[in-house]
Amino acid sequence: MGDKGGDNHSEVTDFILVGIRVRPEFHSLLFLLFLTVYGMVLLGNLSMIGIIVTDPRLNTPMYFFLGNLSIIDLSYSTVIVPKAMVNILSQKKTISFAGCVAQLFLYALFMVTEAFVLAAMAYDRFIAICSPLLYTVRMSRSLCIQLVAGSYLCGWVSSILQISVTFSMSFCASRVIDHFYCDSNPIEKISCSNIFMNKMVSFSLAVLIILPTIVVIVVSYMYIVSAVLKIRSREGRKKAFSTCSSHLGVVSLLYGTVSFVYLTPPSNPELRKVASVCYILFTPMLNPLIYSLRNKDVKDAMKKILWKKKVLL
Repeated sequence: MGDKGGDNHSEVTDFILVGIRVRPEFHSLLFLLFLTVYGMVLLGNLSMIGIIVTDPRLNTPMYFFLGNLSIIDLSYSTVIVPKAMVNILSQKKTISFAGCVAQLFLYALFMVTEAFVLAAMAYDRFIAICSPLLYTVRMSRSLCIQLVAGSYLCGWVSSILQISVTFSMSFCASRVIDHFYCDSNPIEKISCSNIFMNKMVSFSLAVLIILPTIVVIVVSYMYIVSAVLKIRSREGRKKAFSTCSSHLGVVSLLYGTVSFVYLTPPSNPELRKVASVCYILFTPMLNPLIYSLRNKDVKDAMKKILWKKKVLL
């Protein structure tokens, strides 16, 4: 099939992913970078999940959310990176129509779910610091499960809407997507349909996702800061802030990289691809490090596991 398609999207059987434009001699180096960082993503997030599941002391709401955050980070990275690595070394950089739909759906699902899980984690920290005596009552196991399930439901609904409007377009000009994965913006560029409705749906979804999650996070931390400043002892304030610093680091990393991706000028697609690499690879690699390096409970659990292995050997 050539680059020219028919008048209807159903006639498109595959797309070509341009990928990151580098000189041919740097393809192996780019592949090695993706492979190394993705390996660290796997190691870091699987280790975090394993530690949380195996250590009974981490059977708390905060670590329940953290375990789900690691699953999400691992998932959206896995949806994109293996295919991108294959295409780096391949002459035929294609992805099937169904594969493109699945990739965009899963990417949007996990991205939106992560935003809501981070908001749930902010609420959890608010209850822990502002109402510590009622913490176990308010943050019950059933509520935590409902919050995570609700996050996935929001991700599912938004993803269905996103792929519905994106793949209802006609692709009669080209099937070449100027990106290393299927994203809505570069897909819209190769459509010959009127994309006004797509832009409106994307904007509405962004508002409905970003606004409530940001409000929950900001309001939660306003109350947290107010409560911490009322603590008289310096050690008490330091301990209270330390329980929130890791979460704030992850939130800043997520929204910082996502803003970098979507505020990058469309006229500079290569810069947008580099920004996407930061979000898809480096953010899920750094999140477990942020929690493990700044969290005493996680470090103690890791030492316990390593000590057991040393004894067995």
